[in-house]
Amino acid sequence: MAAVQTLLTQRPLSWEEYLQLDKERYEIIDGEVHEMATPILKHQLVVTRLNRSIGNYTSAHDLGEIFTAPYDIVIRRSPLRTRQPDLFFFSTQQLAQAPNLMEEPRTEIAPDLVIEVLSPSDSVSVWRDKLHDYHQIGVREVWAVDLHNEEIEVLAWEEWGYRTVGWFRGETPIASQVLPGLQIAPQALFAQSAAATRQTE
Repeated sequence: MAAVQTLLTQRPLSWEEYLQLDKERYEIIDGEVHEMATPILKHQLVVTRLNRSIGNYTSAHDLGEIFTAPYDIVIRRSPLRTRQPDLFFFSTQQLAQAPNLMEEPRTEIAPDLVIEVLSPSDSVSVWRDKLHDYHQIGVREVWAVDLHNEEIEVLAWEEWGYRTVGWFRGETPIASQVLPGLQIAPQALFAQSAAATRQTE
């Protein structure tokens, strides 16, 4: 493993070297390993609530399964590129077509839905690159969770790129094409953190 760690600083990582990598929170961009910063507690709160709300809904309707990072979504093998979205959803149909998926430490199958909680380090160019990667592999829907403005953008896959379905905040339920009928109000996701913010003002 030491040899692999040394290679990380010398040249882009190959697929074979990547298979030996023991890091958890990272993304590989064209062979270069980018370790991801520890998220703030507000980030974790929103991820936990989304996971619980979506998980309850999908389980009740047998729609599929929602998963959380760390887990690698392989965009391509050469030059090597991986992503670790905060949350991602595989439909029941996808899981049935890939019976070994649950035993794999990574996947080259595109989830139906990816949810990214934006961090301060996510510049416009970084976010554009992520969307391009998700579009390239065919992720049908992406949610961008803005912690600062406490709103969520929903984007739907089109042949030319992603189309914004809408921005959702307050008590307006998030409109998902992948999970029609899902009722999540952004206000409920951010409620505790908003209360804590008011107490410190």
